[in-house]
Amino acid sequence: MPKKVCRIKSAYFTFLLCLLFMPKIQANTQAHCDSLIVSGINYMWKKDHVKSLELLTQAKNLADKNRWYKQLFLATNNIGANYYTMLDYGEALNHYLESYTIAVKHLEPKYEMVVLNNIAILYSKEKNYEKANEYFKKAYDIAQENNDKLKVGLYAMNLGNVANETNNLKEARAYFNEALPLLESQPQLHILARIAIAENENLQGNSKQARTVAEELYKTTKDLEYNDIGISLLMIISKSYLNENNLDMASHYANKIFERKPNLETKINIFRLLSDINFKKEKYGLALNYRDSIIKTEGELNEIKNGKVFENSRVKFEIENYKKKIAENESKIADERKLFYSIIAVIFIIVAFIVWALRNLSIKYKQRKLIAERNEQIVLLELEKEKSDNLLLEKMFKEKETSALLEQERLKNEIELKNRKLSAKALYLSGRNELIEETLQSLSKLPEISKDPALVNHIKTLKEHLKTDDEWDSFITHFEEVNQTFLNNLKEKHPKLNSNDIRFITYIYMNLSTKEISSMLNITADACRKRKERIAARMELPHDIHLYDYLSTL
Repeated sequence: MPKKVCRIKSAYFTFLLCLLFMPKIQANTQAHCDSLIVSGINYMWKKDHVKSLELLTQAKNLADKNRWYKQLFLATNNIGANYYTMLDYGEALNHYLESYTIAVKHLEPKYEMVVLNNIAILYSKEKNYEKANEYFKKAYDIAQENNDKLKVGLYAMNLGNVANETNNLKEARAYFNEALPLLESQPQLHILARIAIAENENLQGNSKQARTVAEELYKTTKDLEYNDIGISLLMIISKSYLNENNLDMASHYANKIFERKPNLETKINIFRLLSDINFKKEKYGLALNYRDSIIKTEGELNEIKNGKVFENSRVKFEIENYKKKIAENESKIADERKLFYSIIAVIFIIVAFIVWALRNLSIKYKQRKLIAERNEQIVLLELEKEKSDNLLLEKMFKEKETSALLEQERLKNEIELKNRKLSAKALYLSGRNELIEETLQSLSKLPEISKDPALVNHIKTLKEHLKTDDEWDSFITHFEEVNQTFLNNLKEKHPKLNSNDIRFITYIYMNLSTKEISSMLNITADACRKRKERIAARMELPHDIHLYDYLSTL
């Protein structure tokens, strides 16, 4: 018994520990960290930068704490992407450089070249083409070292675009020629490479070739919205006509770009192109109007950027406030952890004390058992002596005992036979009453019966006969004759029982079912069960002991 108690307490203690530690384990898994990063990226695409930065910062802190460098890189890189989307290029560059350091120290080259490409794009936006070229080249070299053909093609195209911007046209064309076959598996990237080649042709003065490529792509490309492909192609066509001095067609395609709803930066380039076209047409007033449109659009763009600066400041403030809350929560968690460890220590001491006490009890129990065994041996020796003395007496009583046992067995068999007869009779009466009851119910439902008063009176008489059947009184009389000892014991132990209760108990003692008893007493099965419960309560039986099991002991 003491060992069983100890095992139960140990299992309960282990279960308690699992419940306390489980939430912390779940909240500190890599899967949880990955889910935070995925949710943060989704909020970034929805332009909910506050929520995105909050989740990514939480993931970054968790990854940094557990040294999960892949998750740390992804969280930091996407924080930079948030700031890039919000036009805060300085803050974006800081996070890109931080993620670059993580990639170089702890991760594979593919992570390094991804962030290098991001940094280069950032420098391109700032028109710092020298730095953009440097970082694109680093990403390009890493892709070549790892034989990643798709990334080699992508970074070669980016290097070509920088070369176009810096008027290194031959170098740009070499990069585009390298990129084109490597990007065939990605149709959209392949189209961007062909657009870059067309732009290169325009810059080299091959206007017709550039226009031919651009017009073909404009007709065959399915998704002209992707990366503003449609706008880029119309710009190339318009510039090609401008280079050929076909000013009307140049103006037509430039104005056609407005149908594609360009952003403000693209509008500035269109207004600049239209101004150049109208200066060549000697329509100076219209050209000046387009110059004014450039100034106005630049003003709108600056207002948006100023608004973005304010928004970025607000976001940074909220993120700092969030970091403060995280620090407070960590402090609170540390205090709770100390309290938890204190509670564990107290529980451990209590359990150790209980184990020690149980061990002492076990030792005392073994000692008492040993003493009892020795005493038992002494008693056995004494009994052995008495046994030898009483051996003669036993022989004398043996014949009497044998005859008494035979008589007892005969009486027992006789009682069992009578009880079986009583059970058979009870079952017969139960079946008969049930059959009569079912027949009466069926007859009562017939409409012809209700119209015949004589039949109704007969049915009523039969029902009264069921309630006043004298054969049940004969049954209880026979039962009392056969099982007088049982009834005497029952009345002696439970004097509160009345005659109806005793009659009900005799049916249960005969092991009749609830349905059979209810049929004999002409009551419902539910009423029979309730009566059984009331009798058990009157007998003051515990809830875990069945009435039949108790009666069998009598």
